[in-house]
Amino acid sequence: MAKPTITKSASDGRVFDIVVNVLAVLIMLVVLYPLIFVVSASFSDPAKVLGGEVWLLPKGVTLAAYENILHNGEIWTGYRNTIFYAVAGTLINMIMTVLAAYPLSRPDLPGRGFLMLIITLTMFFSGGLIPTYMLVKNLHMVDTVWALIVPGAIATYNLIVMRTYFQTSIPWELQEAAHMDGCTNWRLLWNIILPLSKPILAVMVLFYAVGHWNSFFNALIYIRRESLYPLQLVLREILMISQSDAVDASVGIEDKILLAESIKYAVIIVSSLPVLVMYPFVQRHFVKGVMIGSIKG
Repeated sequence: MAKPTITKSASDGRVFDIVVNVLAVLIMLVVLYPLIFVVSASFSDPAKVLGGEVWLLPKGVTLAAYENILHNGEIWTGYRNTIFYAVAGTLINMIMTVLAAYPLSRPDLPGRGFLMLIITLTMFFSGGLIPTYMLVKNLHMVDTVWALIVPGAIATYNLIVMRTYFQTSIPWELQEAAHMDGCTNWRLLWNIILPLSKPILAVMVLFYAVGHWNSFFNALIYIRRESLYPLQLVLREILMISQSDAVDASVGIEDKILLAESIKYAVIIVSSLPVLVMYPFVQRHFVKGVMIGSIKG
C-alpha cells in the first residue's frame, strides 16, 4: 500500500513570507509612529499640535521649546550629574556583578545553591521604601551622590543572567586547564573569562547605564540640593514649573499653555537622545548577549 505524500508548493512559502513581512511592517509602524510624532511635535507650533494638525511631519516649525530648555543652566548641571551617575554607577554595578556572578557560576563553590536561593528571594521580597530610606539615612548617604549609586550596586536579575552566561557559555574544562597551568583565580577572571564574555558585558553595561540615565525616583527621595539633581529630575521640575506658570499667570496664559505643551515633547527628546545615540554602538553585542543569556541555562 502506497503511503500518502504531502507536497508543499512554492506558492505556500511565498504567501507565508508575504504575511510575515506585512505583519512586521505593521508592528514597525505601530512602534515607530509615536517616536516620529514626538519629534515632529517638539519642532511644531504647539497650537497646531493641540489642534490635531500634526500627524507625521512638523507644521509651523519653531525651536522655542528647545531654546527655553537649553538656555536653562540647570539643564547642563543635570546633564553633568547624570553622566557622572551613569558612568560611576555603571562601573560599580559591573564590578560588583562580575565579582558576584563568577564565583556563583563555578561548580566548586560550596553552598552555591543556597546562596542563589537567598539571592533569588530578594527579587520577590524587599524591605520596602521606608526601611530602605532609614538604611540610607543611617549610612549618612542622604543628599549625597552615593545615595543614587550604592543602594542599587547589584541588580538581582542582571546577576542571574551573567551567572548563567558564565556557567553555560564558558566550558569548565577550560578553567580547569588554566588552573593546572598555574593560573590564579584573579588572572583567570581577567585574562580568560572577561575577554570571552564581551556580549554579556555589553548587555549589562546597557541595562545599568539606561537604568541610571532614566532614574529619577531615587533622586526625588534622597536628594535635596538642586546642584545634585540628575537630568530627569531637572526636566521634571522644568515641566512642572512651566505648567504651574501657565495656570497661575494672569497675562499671556494662552502662550504659556502652548509653550508648556511644546516643552513636554522637547523634554522627551532631550532626555532620550544620549541613549538613542549609544545603542547602535552596542547593538551587535546586545542582541547576541540577550539571546545567549536567555536561552541557555
